[in-house]
Amino acid sequence: MKKVETIIRPEAFQSLRENLDTLGVKGLTVSEVAGCGQQKGQEGIFRGNRYEVKLYPKVKVEMVVDETEVEDIVEVITNTCATDQVGDGKIFVSSIEEVYRIRTGEKGKAALI
Repeated sequence: MKKVETIIRPEAFQSLRENLDTLGVKGLTVSEVAGCGQQKGQEGIFRGNRYEVKLYPKVKVEMVVDETEVEDIVEVITNTCATDQVGDGKIFVSSIEEVYRIRTGEKGKAALI
């Protein structure tokens, strides 16, 4: 099993959700986060005062999937969320040793479905 985490622009989330649904991905954890990478920060002026914005709003989407699904999921994320602009986001893939369903005690792939 693999955990796929992606940090994307908020406006890309709804399209990503729909496209992942067509792949059969049902279980997602979604969080509103803030961060920066190559975007660095911006300087703005509000009522004559200068200020610097160092963090940008993003959406973090996490899912645990079977290893065989990872490449298709990464492709969908990339095709859906890429704008060719700095700040499109990142995808992280990591190994998951085991998963358990709390309600039934099922484990492994059976706990994912």
